[in-house]
Amino acid sequence: MSITAERKAALIKEYAINEGDTGSPEVQVAILTERINNLTEHFKGHKKDNHSRRGLLTMVSTRRSLLDYVKNKDEARYSKIITALGIRR
Repeated sequence: MSITAERKAALIKEYAINEGDTGSPEVQVAILTERINNLTEHFKGHKKDNHSRRGLLTMVSTRRSLLDYVKNKDEARYSKIITALGIRR
C-alpha cells in the first residue's frame, strides 16, 4: 500500500520546482496521488478495510486542499498538475 523510496524519489525529481524541493504543493500532490492510487487498488480486493478507507479520505481531503491553494495562487500551475497526474476536476 505504501510507495517505495525509489518511487517517491522519482516523483520528487519529476515534480520539484527547484533542486531538492520536497515541500512544494506540486510534489506533495504527486506523492498523495500515488498513495491514493495504491490504496484504491488495495480496496478492490479488501472491500471491508474501513480503517484504511478513513486514511484514504484524509489523503483525498489533504490533496484537495493543496490543489485549492495552487489554484488560488496560479491557475496555470493548477491546470498543469491536474493534467500531468490525471486528476479529474
